[in-house]
Amino acid sequence: MAPTSETLTAERILEATEEVLRRHGPAKATVVDVARALGVSHGSVYRHFRTKAALREAVTKRWLDRTSGELSGIVTGDTAPEARLRDWLAALFAAKRRKAGEDPELFATYMVLTDEAGTAVGDHITDLTAQLARIIQSGVETGSFTTPDPQASARAVFQATGRFHDPCYAREWEEPGAETDFEAVVELTVRGLRSAEPTP
Repeated sequence: MAPTSETLTAERILEATEEVLRRHGPAKATVVDVARALGVSHGSVYRHFRTKAALREAVTKRWLDRTSGELSGIVTGDTAPEARLRDWLAALFAAKRRKAGEDPELFATYMVLTDEAGTAVGDHITDLTAQLARIIQSGVETGSFTTPDPQASARAVFQATGRFHDPCYAREWEEPGAETDFEAVVELTVRGLRSAEPTP
């Protein structure tokens, strides 16, 4: 690719890196390939990302942040907390399924990258459980949910629904009955958080 007059930014580098990873896979993709795709020297890429590992971590974080961003709007929505919880869990499952189904090569690449990504995956999980905790806390405040510790409940909900968002289960997401299983787990989870019904 010929050099371009467009300013080299971290975002442009990340976009090019994602495309290079899609084409070559994580084992063969190099910083030189990224630089070539951008029409710059590999030194220019290293000015933004000091190491190949730092570049790969940033690409992984960018990919994970897309999911977090999609979900954050649900957290701050004005629907009832129970509806937000159901919508948030459904949106997480849908986002993960979409990533696995629409771009399986890139999804497989990210499976490799997340295994080697320093803090990106842990930070992503922390962000997602914090989003869940905000929804659950809102439910406690409105009397919809009963829990002494919304943060602990958020971690429990995240772990209980792991089969529907942890990439290691991706092959099961398109199996018959996956949606029914998901709905059953969500229903059980919501019932567990719901305030006790008053006795007649």
